[in-house]
Amino acid sequence: MSDDTFDTIIVGAGIAGSVAAYILAKAGADVLVIERGNYAGSKNMTGGRIYAHSLEKIMPGFAREAPVERLITREKISFMTAEDSVTLDYHAKEKNNPTEESYSILRGQFDPWLMGKAEAAGAQFITGIRVDDLWVEDGKVVGVKAGGDELRSNTVILADGCNSILGEKLGMVKPISAESVGVGVKELIKLPQDQIEARFNIRGNEGVAWLFAGMPSNKLMGGGFLYTNQSTVSLGIVCGLHDIESSTKSVPQMLEDFKNHPTIKPLIEGGEVIEYSAHLVPEAGLKMMPKLCRDGVVIVGDAAGFCLNMGFTIRGMDLAVASAEAAAQAVLQAREKNDYSQASLSVYEKLLEESFLMQDLKLYNKLPNLLGTSRIYNEYPQMVSGIVSDLFTVNGRPGIPLRRNIMKHCKKVGYINLIKDAVKGGRAI
Repeated sequence: MSDDTFDTIIVGAGIAGSVAAYILAKAGADVLVIERGNYAGSKNMTGGRIYAHSLEKIMPGFAREAPVERLITREKISFMTAEDSVTLDYHAKEKNNPTEESYSILRGQFDPWLMGKAEAAGAQFITGIRVDDLWVEDGKVVGVKAGGDELRSNTVILADGCNSILGEKLGMVKPISAESVGVGVKELIKLPQDQIEARFNIRGNEGVAWLFAGMPSNKLMGGGFLYTNQSTVSLGIVCGLHDIESSTKSVPQMLEDFKNHPTIKPLIEGGEVIEYSAHLVPEAGLKMMPKLCRDGVVIVGDAAGFCLNMGFTIRGMDLAVASAEAAAQAVLQAREKNDYSQASLSVYEKLLEESFLMQDLKLYNKLPNLLGTSRIYNEYPQMVSGIVSDLFTVNGRPGIPLRRNIMKHCKKVGYINLIKDAVKGGRAI
């Protein structure tokens, strides 16, 4: 194999890597994907929601074949204190448009399916092998070094995840900083399907996506998440890495306390933990985006920092798909010209600029700064909880005007702080 020259070698068989391989192979390119895990998805531990639009464009009707878990029909957002929570619950109507759907998925099942689609299109996969280094000649990436062998290719696509050591070696990716990533921990909890449907008020293939702010991340930047699958629940938390040092709890303890919160405990009672995992999550948006291409190489997915935390929803997989599509198209155009220089591969950046990916990252560029405001995770959950608690408490005492009740709790946060955060939030969205 070391005597062959591939059109493209892709490092990483996650969603971005497999989608790029699928598109390239379908177009007749000679593609090799190298995955260090024992199988595609073995090292992918994300909470588990994919917005369908970008993959639907590439594989129309994919959800009818793919091992998706549940169609998300319920959206919940909770402000949570140590004792209680206030929840916004939206039950979506049927959309009848596959590009507007989203699904809970388990990456250990979904990624192998996606790899299989790429293999059927003609891509080759090697699993259980780590790419130790990139093969560089005269400043141009000409292949990879893996498993004691040197494999030559015209281009390399780096889809090796949030902490892209290979991209860092090339000087394209900045070293990971605590301010740019979060640490996520997740448990997969097995429950009977009928219990999941009864406890979450869903039927058939319906599913719930639920985000939490406040108590889950110990009042630090971050939050909790819950996704319902067919016979499991994905439950976890994410906490900003820069906040860990000041935390009074370890991240595993945060998760344990979250599981025992009065809102969560009845939902998972009797469940069996069948998986526990942790991973880094890109959090800084455009601020952590690396140099995306140079001679012979492009960077996609989490390795490029393509993740968007909007507070009310978290997006990464649809961005990974879009970046993979743009990278594959750029490589195919370079292949036609037999020109794999940075100037030729910069078509990738142009395609990204024209796509929703860069437009959304730019639109919400100020959100990471807003979400770094500590009051969102501390004072505001307390304020909302206090207002709602007083609203629904009847104790025989004379009532007070609702306006005064609200002002009483707002005063604890501070009117100046409320105004500053409102202005900051308005500018961010």
